[in-house]
Amino acid sequence: MANSQNSNRGFGAMDPEKQRNIAAEGGRAAHAAGTAHEFNSQEAKQAGSKSHGGQQQQQQQQQQQQQQKQQEQQQQQQNNAGQQQGGGTRGGSSEQHARAGSQSHKNR
Repeated sequence: MANSQNSNRGFGAMDPEKQRNIAAEGGRAAHAAGTAHEFNSQEAKQAGSKSHGGQQQQQQQQQQQQQQKQQEQQQQQQNNAGQQQGGGTRGGSSEQHARAGSQSHKNR
């Protein structure tokens, strides 16, 4: 019966220093055997541009902010246009209310 919360087995159960030493030995062995990959500057540049914290995410955030700003401006323009048509007060002006009251069927 394995306890999944407190397993004392495997690489992940080792302390970080021991993990680091084992990984370093693997890297040295790969370089000695000639099988290690060494990034050149072009590859490093491409890898950096694909990372999660790269420019793509920043550009997406900027685009979202611009879209939100445009939507807010459009909404504000619509609100302003509605106020101009209605005399600037919600529900109409006092003159409009008086006119509507005189046209009511109850006043005849």
